[in-house]
Amino acid sequence: MTDASVPISGLLQQRPFVLFWLARLSATMGYHMLAVAIGWKIYELTNSAFDLGLVGLIQFIPSVVLTLLIGHAADRYDRRMIVRGAQSIYVFASIMIVGALLAGFLTRELLFVAVFMIGCARAFEMPTAHTLASALVPPSMIARAVAAWTTANQTAVICGPALGGLIYTISPILVGILCLVFFVTSITLISFVRLKAAPAKRDPPTFASVLAGFDYVRTCHRLLGVITLDLFVMLLAGSSALLPIFARDILVVGPVGLGLLRSAPAAGALIVSLVLSRYPIERHIGRKMFFVVALYGALTVAFGLSTWFPLSLLILAALGAADAVSVVIRFSLVQIETPDEKRGRVSAINYLLVGSSNTLGEFESGLVAAWFGAVPSVVIGGVGSLLVATIWMGLFPDLRRVDRFEPADEKKADA
Repeated sequence: MTDASVPISGLLQQRPFVLFWLARLSATMGYHMLAVAIGWKIYELTNSAFDLGLVGLIQFIPSVVLTLLIGHAADRYDRRMIVRGAQSIYVFASIMIVGALLAGFLTRELLFVAVFMIGCARAFEMPTAHTLASALVPPSMIARAVAAWTTANQTAVICGPALGGLIYTISPILVGILCLVFFVTSITLISFVRLKAAPAKRDPPTFASVLAGFDYVRTCHRLLGVITLDLFVMLLAGSSALLPIFARDILVVGPVGLGLLRSAPAAGALIVSLVLSRYPIERHIGRKMFFVVALYGALTVAFGLSTWFPLSLLILAALGAADAVSVVIRFSLVQIETPDEKRGRVSAINYLLVGSSNTLGEFESGLVAAWFGAVPSVVIGGVGSLLVATIWMGLFPDLRRVDRFEPADEKKADA
């Protein structure tokens, strides 16, 4: 049975996946509410685009340092335990920020310490969570599960920043308290997730097994193309760190507007993800992926040039919709092309080169904005993304010609 023939109700019958979907929704809500509060507070304290960029760099460093450990742990230990442990660090960081606000000594340095803690936890949580989600459904449902997983993320990214920005105007302390509630809820839900089968036998903990993920990505040309494409696009077009500048100085909409700006891409992505959950992409996968990546770059340029708040929201929503199609295709290919015993290590590499490129891209945007201004920074990033999409189509022709998703078990059967 192929993924396209599986009804959407089939996912609802996968109780472990449903519980984990709800946990993902709750944790992502808390994370993005906290991100709005931290970003606005740092800019309020420092008025520095460079400091906003440092938030991304601080989160990037743990991904680089911990990549090998993360992938090895995800392939050898209980993935639920790793996710719960990471989210427990979110809880501690939230308590630290709330305590500092109550005591009246919240500083730029303390916020950076909290960001570093969150970055370490997220470096463990994200690749492990993606790996665990794929293991909670049959192989034939992975592509649809990725779309549903994206729906949870985008729902939270819509509601989290908007809610965080609104509540911040009432009380930053209340934002931190609600984040605590969301993180604890996620930890509780994950505790009820039960795996249907015992984990497969894992490789012994040797240096070669730790590096196996790198070897697999290097030898799988399509995986290498997928991962590096998003790496360079997000490195250039990561403009979310500059949204406080657009909200306060260019569009003049305050913290509520900042929350809406952060939510707008997720609104577009949510609509597309819901459609893809019901009607998954089945043909011309490679060409569609390159098209939406190029569209993402063009829309980034348009956002940088916009000075009208409603138009900026519309552009960001369209940008999020294009990114959602790319995310579903890319993550489906990564999960389907990788055997389960290597998914933790490959997912850790994917997070290092893709997920952490978002945070490094934020630093790049902040640095360029400090030199040339926020608008040139965003425009330059968008043009760079268009160039990357064009170059990668030539460098990875096999990826451009991918027509259908083909699960590993079907490949073996055909062989």
